[in-house]
Amino acid sequence: MPTLSRLRCEYQTEPLGLGETSPRLSWELSEGTQTAYRIQTDNGWDTGRVEGDQSVAVVYAGPALQSRQRVTWTVTVWSDTGEATASSSWEMGLLSPEDWTAKWIEGPLAGGPYSKVPAAVFIREFDADDVASVRLYVTALGIVDFRINGERTTDAELLPGWTDYDKRVRYSIHDVTGLLKSGGRNVLEATLGSGWYGGKIGWRERAFYGDRPRLLAQLEITTKSGERVVVGSDESWVAYVGPTLHEDLLDGEAIDARRGLTPIGPATLSPAYEGELVAWNSPPIRPVRVLQPKSREKNVFDFGQNLVGRVRIRAKGKGGETVTLRVAERLDEGKMYTANYRKAQSTDYFTLAEGENDLTTRFTFHGFQYAELQGLPEGAEVEAVVLSSDLEPTGSFACSEPLLNQLWHNIEWGWRGNSLDVPTDCPQRDERLGWTGDAQVFVRTSMFLSDAQTFWEKYSTDLADSQKEDGRIPPVAPDPGATFVHDGGPAWSDAVVICPWTVYRCTGDARILEWNYDSMRRWVDWLASSSRDGIRVYEGYDKWRGFGDWLNTQAETPHEIIGTAFYSHVARLLAKIERVLGQSGEGYDQLADEVRAAFVREFAGGLETQTANTLALHFDLLPEERRAKAVEAIVADIEARNDHLSTGFVGTPYLPYVLTNGGRLDVAYRLLLQKSWPSYLYAVTQGATTIWERWDGWTEDKGFQDVGMNSFNHYAYGAIGDWMASVVAGIDLDPEVSGYKRSLLQPRPGGGLSHAEASLKTAYGRLASSWRIEGGKFEWTVEVPPNTTARATMPPEAGGESRELGPGIHKLSTDWTSGF
Repeated sequence: MPTLSRLRCEYQTEPLGLGETSPRLSWELSEGTQTAYRIQTDNGWDTGRVEGDQSVAVVYAGPALQSRQRVTWTVTVWSDTGEATASSSWEMGLLSPEDWTAKWIEGPLAGGPYSKVPAAVFIREFDADDVASVRLYVTALGIVDFRINGERTTDAELLPGWTDYDKRVRYSIHDVTGLLKSGGRNVLEATLGSGWYGGKIGWRERAFYGDRPRLLAQLEITTKSGERVVVGSDESWVAYVGPTLHEDLLDGEAIDARRGLTPIGPATLSPAYEGELVAWNSPPIRPVRVLQPKSREKNVFDFGQNLVGRVRIRAKGKGGETVTLRVAERLDEGKMYTANYRKAQSTDYFTLAEGENDLTTRFTFHGFQYAELQGLPEGAEVEAVVLSSDLEPTGSFACSEPLLNQLWHNIEWGWRGNSLDVPTDCPQRDERLGWTGDAQVFVRTSMFLSDAQTFWEKYSTDLADSQKEDGRIPPVAPDPGATFVHDGGPAWSDAVVICPWTVYRCTGDARILEWNYDSMRRWVDWLASSSRDGIRVYEGYDKWRGFGDWLNTQAETPHEIIGTAFYSHVARLLAKIERVLGQSGEGYDQLADEVRAAFVREFAGGLETQTANTLALHFDLLPEERRAKAVEAIVADIEARNDHLSTGFVGTPYLPYVLTNGGRLDVAYRLLLQKSWPSYLYAVTQGATTIWERWDGWTEDKGFQDVGMNSFNHYAYGAIGDWMASVVAGIDLDPEVSGYKRSLLQPRPGGGLSHAEASLKTAYGRLASSWRIEGGKFEWTVEVPPNTTARATMPPEAGGESRELGPGIHKLSTDWTSGF
């Protein structure tokens, strides 16, 4: 008999504080195929029996939801193996500005572009009686650490995260019933850090959005008699300074553990916030693991992994001694290599109190593998706390080549370290921005690695918020003006279309397309208005030509070729998006055809780089008679470079697919397994534990690359992970059915590999493919999730037979007629 599990509302389990008034409901079936469902809620909604197999993103259509309302829902499912029922619940947040009676407050100390001040602490004391339940609704312009009676209200970090504060800020909701004393004195304590609001962002100095953090907090107590008592932030709160002497996301934090709280005056009411208050809608940043040092050389600790997070110190102090912490990703002849951090000081100071100290920072994070601690007392304990958006891991990969397994590890850690609320380029230097180009090349791989749907929904909102009035999209989102340009250029600004489309393909949920359709349309329409005869041109426009095939290796592709290729691509995607949304798509299909014709007219006879030919092939811009020659040109250039790629950020994600689809799987594997630079495995052979920004971030003959741009934790080139999962292991999306409701299983062994496997936790259950070549046989085990189907196709060397598979585990075997 089937059972139901993983009941989710808005892709969360029993969420607290929803802002979405038409939430999406999903569930997972343990076996078989669903034939019908029925949803009933305790507020009167009853779908009746609905025939069909939809079990993901069923939209609530019951009575209008109210602020603070708690809804219990029960789903009954009929399947080909029986019937099952399960229940769950959700709770609404504050849906109207009128629900907020608390006021925005700030302290008397203001920082400036070049000055820092102690973190403000706001305290409110009150008595509470007859307590039944308590909710805390809290946000900040800055970062807030909230405590009740000395206990933290959440394990989430760096709340409320980063948004365009001029447009919106998110609030979080916490059930703090267990922290409040009924019948006694209670103390609310909120410490504010500058964060992205008042601290350094990118290459700018501090206070871009504002010069002092602000707090909005509303504690709502429901008494046993049903009365609601509200304690909200207002001018009755008192401002203090405490142990945090100064803090900055990029520069670090200084803490004096000897210091208590010193009052500095009453809280001041802030000017009215003009943006939108929205309920939290994506996984928060949390500590996701703790790493112990692998080794220690004098005062330098090696954690064995390039990570993003903080250092925690446990030490016995005499009182007054200061521990200075510096971090680095690499060592240079045994010394800390910090030049690549540029202006980010990334230094913490801990002044110890007498006795036992347990110290870490609250308002900063660092990217590092090595930590140097000057002044550390004897016997002190040191560990690294890894921070990341709390994305559930979903995808795995392993094979018979250990170097590829390490490459996959590096891809995972690159994503983990660059997904702190925003998909950043790097986590260590004075940048850490949501670069659109990096995001769009990696989004597909990220969706395999983790349950990142709501993460990308939030980023798509960031993209829309950053859009200029004329439709242009800047190169980073959120956009603090850190790059000083308004159009990111081809492959960067196009993320506004590519990211939502990719998330839709990976989930089957079209809401991200609905939410962002207007932004996507305005962007493509701007391209049409600013292009000439179908060619994306740049001269005379702010002298800005985009980034091109960023960090290619001596193979510059003209920006007009890249721009026109992506122009056709996003126009075609927008036509597909319109059809998903019930529109015709004809207008944008026609536009894509016109741009394609212009591309052929202007460029088809002169494609000279691997990237130029790759884009032309992958975006279907060449007539059939030219396609084989384009593949031959790519292969010839690769072989002329002794089996090395020359592509940068733009061409690299598509190159292995073009080779595979063009009949040169052998060349794709040669690139994958190449060990000298430029290659995927070069950094692995040099001990890398994340993906490097540059193919040659460090080489034996040249040492370190240009310190102006040399991150050792950049996920862009990790986009190869998608090809490893879909081609090497064989797990892919059906071209016509999104969200793994129907999957394609089609591994393509090569490169001497004797075994590969991958698995993916889909919205329906586990999807897996594991093959092995042994004794002249191709042995293949696949697992198809309940309520889905798959088409499994043997490799050509194993006969190429295809068959349709239903839910369950299937073992397939046939003769292997080729070598490796």
